[in-house]
Amino acid sequence: MRRLLPLILAAGLLSACQTADDGFSTNSAPAVISGPAASAIAGDMASRLAEQIGPAGGTTLKMDKGTSEFAIALEAALKGWGFSVVTDGKVEKGTKPIKLEYGIDSMDGQVLARLSTPTIALGRAYTATPGGATPASPLSIMQRN
Repeated sequence: MRRLLPLILAAGLLSACQTADDGFSTNSAPAVISGPAASAIAGDMASRLAEQIGPAGGTTLKMDKGTSEFAIALEAALKGWGFSVVTDGKVEKGTKPIKLEYGIDSMDGQVLARLSTPTIALGRAYTATPGGATPASPLSIMQRN
């Protein structure tokens, strides 16, 4: 009986370390998506950002200059919504830009897009096709104080 208890305890502890084969993977890779898909995702995320941070007139967003399809499409979409976008770090005197960070990753056959400012973070999953993209999840909104 003394030998059985430690074996049961060890088996219980080791079984807690196992994961199922179809479990959620934390590995993500940078998404490579078509131009139309990048434009669709960027347009949707830009409109959702505009809904959350208010009128775009007079709002300057500062973001890193990207060369990916998504970065280019996001900059164009934000400008289309009336935001002033600075990508070279040069801001007009007296202007206080809002730092905007963005990311797009692929995971489990979907594309996850994220936009983040110091006060709010948005995220949404999309199903991308060569001709565009459609939302695959509700919009996730996290407000920061």
